[in-house]
Amino acid sequence: MNGSKGSGGALRRWVQSPIFWGAVAILVLLALNVAKDPGYLAISVNPANGNLVGNLIDILRASAPILMIALGMALVIATGGIDLSVGSVMAVSGATSMVFLKGAGADPGAAFAALGLALGISAVLGLVNGVLVAYVGLQPFISTLVMMLAGRGLAKVITGGQNTNAENGLFRWIANGYVFGIPVVFLLAAAVVVIVGLVVRRSALGLMVEAIGINPRASRMAGVKPRGLLLAVYTLSGILAGVAGVFAVSTVMTVDVSRTGYQMELDAILAVVIGGTALTGGKFSIAGAAVGALLIATLDKTVLFLGVSSSATPAFKAVVIVVLCLAQSERVRAWFVRRRRAEGAGQPGQLPQTALLKLAGERKETEA
Repeated sequence: MNGSKGSGGALRRWVQSPIFWGAVAILVLLALNVAKDPGYLAISVNPANGNLVGNLIDILRASAPILMIALGMALVIATGGIDLSVGSVMAVSGATSMVFLKGAGADPGAAFAALGLALGISAVLGLVNGVLVAYVGLQPFISTLVMMLAGRGLAKVITGGQNTNAENGLFRWIANGYVFGIPVVFLLAAAVVVIVGLVVRRSALGLMVEAIGINPRASRMAGVKPRGLLLAVYTLSGILAGVAGVFAVSTVMTVDVSRTGYQMELDAILAVVIGGTALTGGKFSIAGAAVGALLIATLDKTVLFLGVSSSATPAFKAVVIVVLCLAQSERVRAWFVRRRRAEGAGQPGQLPQTALLKLAGERKETEA
């Protein structure tokens, strides 16, 4: 009996978790696509190279940049902050790598050098955000908003305001290569998510990050040094945004300083919120952020597949996100539970039907 109650409680907690509802939303979107095209989920093998091809593979590839920025955003928001500069950092990272490769050529060593430069400058931009928040004392919204504007301008300075392309086989392989038929870019993103998740949850780092988000003063009194942690979290967010920028530009080996990373900070925030991370800080979920990123990628592909016009795309995405957030809301679920109980017990102010029958029977006995 206790075992059944325990399993029932675990199932109830799983159903109430944001991860569950994020997975449900992904399945609903896929079902919507299948309704239009029954072969939407089909995965085949390319006979020329043995790679897997299909819409699901495309979704996995498209989710890689979102996974990176959502991972960094989850940690930043857990501290009670926010990072609005991730899209611009992506542009700077992509611009740096493309400009370097344009002059360095197709040598494999140049690819590693371009990757190092891209991640290095991204780390510096994240470090600047951390310094402004942790040491200068600026509000995270203001400091990262400034970096969002400055980063986009820096990307234009690096490229001279022009779209820049380059050719390098190894660098292109990052986004277009396959390992065992699966896109390399998704495998790299998944590996980063697993590593960061293990480091955060298998050590005291996650608890300290949450402690800062819940109460910075109390955490400081408990021996936690918030400045160093804030510096590390914002720097990591910058590095992950730089990785996302490399993923984005290596797909087509071109950086568009106006479009690369454009509004990606919004997708990152949405993915984090969908995954159950509290915007007030103190609670975060790496797995939830990953599910949210997959949902955003699936939603983007669904919008294109259904032929939704570009002008209506934001409204379509907003409707899906609002419905999902309502499904996750404890208050909304509690309202449905109360409504269901009220319907089962009769209308408000009335006795249940069983109670009325019992009362009528007692009255007949009294009259007899």
